[in-house]
Amino acid sequence: MADSDHSMSLACVTRRMAIAGWIAAAAGWQLGGVASARDGIAPGTLPDPALELWRNWAAAHQRAQRLCRRQQELETELAERIDFVGTVVRPPGGEETVICSLEALDRLVGARTDMATTRARAAAELAARQAYFDAAAAEIGYFTGLRAERAAFARVEALLSALATTSAVSLAGVAGKLDAILHEGEVWEDCSAFPWPQIRAARDDLVRIGRQTAPGAFFPDD
Repeated sequence: MADSDHSMSLACVTRRMAIAGWIAAAAGWQLGGVASARDGIAPGTLPDPALELWRNWAAAHQRAQRLCRRQQELETELAERIDFVGTVVRPPGGEETVICSLEALDRLVGARTDMATTRARAAAELAARQAYFDAAAAEIGYFTGLRAERAAFARVEALLSALATTSAVSLAGVAGKLDAILHEGEVWEDCSAFPWPQIRAARDDLVRIGRQTAPGAFFPDD
C-alpha cells in the first residue's frame, strides 16, 4: 500500500521559504493597492487576477481535501478486508522473517540454493496476496480514487504556484494569498506556532481594512 503516499505533498522547508517570499511580496502589493486608492480607484472595483486565482484555489483545495478523506476511508476499508499483504519465511537455521515484496525475498534468499523451494513457495504466496489486494482495491474504486486525489492535489499545487507569481491589485487579492497559505499550512503543520498566528493576524487586518474602504466587497474569509 505504499502507493497511497501522496507524491504531491510539499516539503515543509519549501513551504516556509515560499511563505517568507509571499509575505514580503504581499507588503509591496498592499502599498500598490493604497496608491490606487489615492489615484481615485476604489479598492475592489477592478478585476483582480490574484483574487480570481484564489477562488479557483479555494474550490480545488476543498475538492482535494474531500478526495483525501474519501481515500482514507477506502484505505480503512481495504485494511479491514486484507490484514496482511505479505508472507512469512523461515530460513533453515534462522528466524521467521516477514516478507512483503519480491525484492525483500531476494535479499533474504540471496544465492542460497538450499532455499529454492522456500523462495518459490513464498513468491507464489506473495503473488496470490497481491492479486487479492488488487482485486479488492479495484472493486471499491481505490485506484480510481487515488488517481483523482493525486490529480486534485497537483491542481492545488499549480494554483498555489500561480498565486505566488500573480500580482494582486486589491486588498482582497492580498488577503486571498495569505488565506491560501493559512489553509495549506493547517493541512500539514501545527498552526499555533510562528509564523501562523502572525500570518493569520495580517490576513485579518487586510480584511478589516478592506471592508472599511470597500463596504460590501467580497473578501476571502467571507
